[in-house]
Amino acid sequence: MDDQDLADVAHFLWEAGTLKAARRTGSWMAGVRDPESVAEHAWRTSVIASVIATLEGADAARAAHLAVWHDSQETRTGDVNHLGKKYAAPGDPAAVTADQTAGMPEVLRSAIRAVVAEYEARETPEAVCARDADKLECMLQGLEYKGQGYEAAQRWVDNSRSRIVTESGRLLADQLLAQAPLDWLRAAMGERG
Repeated sequence: MDDQDLADVAHFLWEAGTLKAARRTGSWMAGVRDPESVAEHAWRTSVIASVIATLEGADAARAAHLAVWHDSQETRTGDVNHLGKKYAAPGDPAAVTADQTAGMPEVLRSAIRAVVAEYEARETPEAVCARDADKLECMLQGLEYKGQGYEAAQRWVDNSRSRIVTESGRLLADQLLAQAPLDWLRAAMGERG
């Protein structure tokens, strides 16, 4: 490994940081003025992936790892919402990842590309759990927005819930739908609903 290899890795780390400021665009269609960032979405998706994978008997760390990388291409493509995809297809995740990792050391380049390919193929239990986590996170975010008065977010709640395939993911979705956003706080404080 030489300095140039590490310089390219450092470039990618700077690039990855842009996801902290990149907003998820679909939320704007529900009237949300300051939607969550892609990085915020990826973080909670990775937490949810580890939960679903554990409940499903899959490798929780692997599922969380896949979820961390699932939107990493959006540093270059932006977050293209479903309406936008009707007019301009987002970049192919494998191709974008190939460009992002081109100058990295082979061991890192091949590892990142394999993670993205596994997530996109959705053939391993961990990839299925990570995909469900993405949908469950979108549903949960929609419920939070509804709790803030953005009733148009119901569409994201319904669409996301209908795409969850694992038993654990569906059961968690049902629990989330039965709760209010601050029920967790009331329970933590020992209050009765």
